[in-house]
Amino acid sequence: MLAFSEASLGEIAVHKVGNKSKDENLVCSKTLLQLEDNHLRDLLKKYFLSAFKEDVFYTFAHETNIELNEVYHYVQQFFADPDTFHINTVNLAKLLYEKSEHPKVKSGEFYVVYFRDCVVDEELCDAIGLFKSENKDTYIKVFDKSGGFGLEADKGININKLDKGCLIFNTEADKGYKICMVDNTNKGLGNEAQYWKDTFLKIKPREDNFYHTANFLNLCKNFCDEYLETVQETTRQDQLIVKNNTMEYFSEKEVFNVQEFENTALQEPIVIEAFQDYKQAYFKSNEIVGFDEFDISDKAVKKAKKVFKSILKLDKNFHIYIHGRHDLIERGMDEEKGMNFYKVYFLQEE
Repeated sequence: MLAFSEASLGEIAVHKVGNKSKDENLVCSKTLLQLEDNHLRDLLKKYFLSAFKEDVFYTFAHETNIELNEVYHYVQQFFADPDTFHINTVNLAKLLYEKSEHPKVKSGEFYVVYFRDCVVDEELCDAIGLFKSENKDTYIKVFDKSGGFGLEADKGININKLDKGCLIFNTEADKGYKICMVDNTNKGLGNEAQYWKDTFLKIKPREDNFYHTANFLNLCKNFCDEYLETVQETTRQDQLIVKNNTMEYFSEKEVFNVQEFENTALQEPIVIEAFQDYKQAYFKSNEIVGFDEFDISDKAVKKAKKVFKSILKLDKNFHIYIHGRHDLIERGMDEEKGMNFYKVYFLQEE
């Protein structure tokens, strides 16, 4: 759970970070931002924090030693000695500039903000926020002019659209801190443009119940979509049965047990055996830590329901949505017409 109602803005630094590969400049401010307008402070708080709605957490990572993660190192200094705030914001801006070499990376303002009294998972703690604004919206200003009105265009930041950001909460420091991350500008651009998360911050998903639940649900979806369809050559209806059984299990249970899941959702011995082999290969190839038992995250289940769609798509003419009772739908073949068909049984139309 995240709560920011009592959170307040502390120190703020703003720097201008360009794209190094395009010979754009890095401009670091020599002083911290001074804010005396309380209304402006409220607007900035909304701009920085309103995008963080899901408590999906990450932690700092490194290939050999987390102490070698530069952002992690600077954040440790922030929390240990507040007097290092400004110099470390400059260090972070320089680091971000060095990592801003991909041609798709846009220049923008880089903010480092200290927040007091945030609540994360019912724990009160401070946080460091790192934000970057890359996109500007065009606004129309209306002003009085000689008894009438005039118009002019200007560009500025839309406080309802945070481009990039992360919140690093001062808890679990020995595990790489508890972190929330937002990146709304590189969606769909591919891994080469994910410099904010992978190259600059160098963070990985926190291995909690959300992590385990989400990974296992994604495993099950891929097993149905890839293996059962292409290798096992099961019918689309059989694949949807496994998907529905999976969602029913995760929706009804509080604790996941892999053996119980296999017997409940997969049922058939040949499918269970295939799933066990697929699971082992899937976790290894994706470098995922898998557990055979964990508490199920309701938030991860709710998120997965958006992609676990039980739909039979028949040519381009019909879509059949199946929510349960697979015994009430039958698949067959009409030899005379040379076409497949489904027979659906129901009591009444709704």
